[in-house]
Amino acid sequence: MNPASTACNHFDAPTLSRRAMLQRAAGGFGALALAGLADGGSLQSHHVPRAKRVIFLFMHGGPSQVDTFDYKPELQARSGERLPFAPAKNLDPTSTTQAKLLGSPWTFEQHGQAGLWGSELFPHVSRHLDDICVLRSMQSKGQSHGQAVCMLHTGTDNFVRPSVGAWVSYGLGRSNENLPSFVSISPSAGHGGPRNYGAAFLPASTQATTIGANGKLASKASFRFLNGKGGEDLQSRKLAFLRNLNEEHLRRTRHAPVEGMIQSMELAFRMQSAAPPVIGIDQEPDHIKQLYGIGEKATDNYGRQCLLARRFAEAGVRYIQVNTANVWDQHSNLVGGHTKNSKAVDLPIAGLLADLKQRGMLEDTLVAWGGEFGRTPIVQGSNGRDHNPQGYTMWVAGGGVKGGIAYGETDEFGYYAVKDKVHMHDFHATLLHLMGLNHERLTYRYAGREFRLTDVYGHVVEDIIA
Repeated sequence: MNPASTACNHFDAPTLSRRAMLQRAAGGFGALALAGLADGGSLQSHHVPRAKRVIFLFMHGGPSQVDTFDYKPELQARSGERLPFAPAKNLDPTSTTQAKLLGSPWTFEQHGQAGLWGSELFPHVSRHLDDICVLRSMQSKGQSHGQAVCMLHTGTDNFVRPSVGAWVSYGLGRSNENLPSFVSISPSAGHGGPRNYGAAFLPASTQATTIGANGKLASKASFRFLNGKGGEDLQSRKLAFLRNLNEEHLRRTRHAPVEGMIQSMELAFRMQSAAPPVIGIDQEPDHIKQLYGIGEKATDNYGRQCLLARRFAEAGVRYIQVNTANVWDQHSNLVGGHTKNSKAVDLPIAGLLADLKQRGMLEDTLVAWGGEFGRTPIVQGSNGRDHNPQGYTMWVAGGGVKGGIAYGETDEFGYYAVKDKVHMHDFHATLLHLMGLNHERLTYRYAGREFRLTDVYGHVVEDIIA
C-alpha cells in the first residue's frame, strides 16, 4: 500500500504529522521524497476520479426553489389558498398561522433537448440546462442560517469540524505546489465565518486561502498580507529563520499544528511570485470579460469572481468556492430581492459554464450551485418566504454527472422532498466520490476517534453519475 495513501486516510493528529510519520518510517532519499509528497503534493485517490476540481457557487441566504428550477403548476393554480397539510415547525409565527400558498411571480419555460424547467429569473443559466443535473429533493439539517450554513460547509450543524474544501485538500493534496489546494472567494464573515472554510483539527495548511470578503471582490484582486517586501533574498532568509524555530519547537513538543504553520509559510513564500499572474484577470481578452458580464454594473462583481474561479481551476486549485453575501434571505420583498440577486449572478454563472465547456474543462470540473436551504411555498408576511430545509433545489454540472436530468421530487407545492431524497450528507459523499475519494475511508483520527466529513451517514447518489 502506498504510504501516502495510508496517511491520507488515517492520521493521529496529537502525536505525529504526516511528514514526521513518513520520515520515521523509512530512511534515505525515499523517505524525503515521500515527505515532500505529503507536504503539499498530490496524494493517491481511492478510485479513478471523474472530476479534478470543484467550483462551488454558494448562494448565501437560500434562493427559492419554487421560483427558480422546481416548477409547481399546482402551487400556481392554488396560490392564496390554505396549505392542505401542516407546515414545518420552527417557522415564523405569521407563516404558521396563515399557511397560505404563494405562487411564483415568475414564469417558467422548458429549455434544451431535455426540456428541464427554468424560471425567467435565470434565463442565461437555463440555456445550459442540458449540461446540468437539477437536484430537486435536497434536504438539510438546521432551520436557521447558522445551522444550515455550517451543515453545508462542514457536514454538521453545530460542531466545529473541517470544511468540505479542507477535506478535499487533505485527501488529495495540492496539484500545484505554488498555489493552495483550496480557495474561497469573497467569503462572508457571518453565519460561522472562518469555520465555513476552516480546517478545524485537520492540518492548518488544508484550510482555504481567502481573497475578497463578504461577497465583494476588488477590481484589482489581491491576497491579503501577501507581498514581496524586502526582496526575495531577504524573504528567503526570514523564512529559513522561522522554519528553524518552528521545526525546533516541533521536535520538542511533537505538536502537529506547527507542521501546518510551516507548510503555510512556505506556500505563502512561493505564492508571492506564482499568484499574481493567476489573479490578474485584466489580461483576459475583452470577449471573455463580456461573457462573464464584467464591465456591466449589475454583473461586474460576481463576473470577476467567476472568471477568477476559472483561472484558479486552470492553475490547479482543487476546490474553489465563490460566494455571494447573505442576500437571498427574502422574508419580505421576494420579487425585488430575488430579481436583483439573480440579475447579479445569472450571466456570470452562464459565462463560467460556457467558458469551461469551450476550454474542454467542464467534463472534469464539477460545478455546484445552491444555498444552505430553500424557501417555503407559503407566504411569510405579505410578500416573502421563510426558510425551508425540508425540500429544496441545488444543481451540479460537469465533473462526471449526467446533464439534462432532474433528480428527485418535492410534493405538488414544493415544500417537502418526497422522492429520491438527497440529504446534505449524500451530497457530500457524492462530491467526494466524483473527486476520487471514498467518504467512508477519508478519515482523520482526533481525540481518540475517527472523524469523517459525513460522520456515520451518507450515500453516493449513483443515479446522477454519467
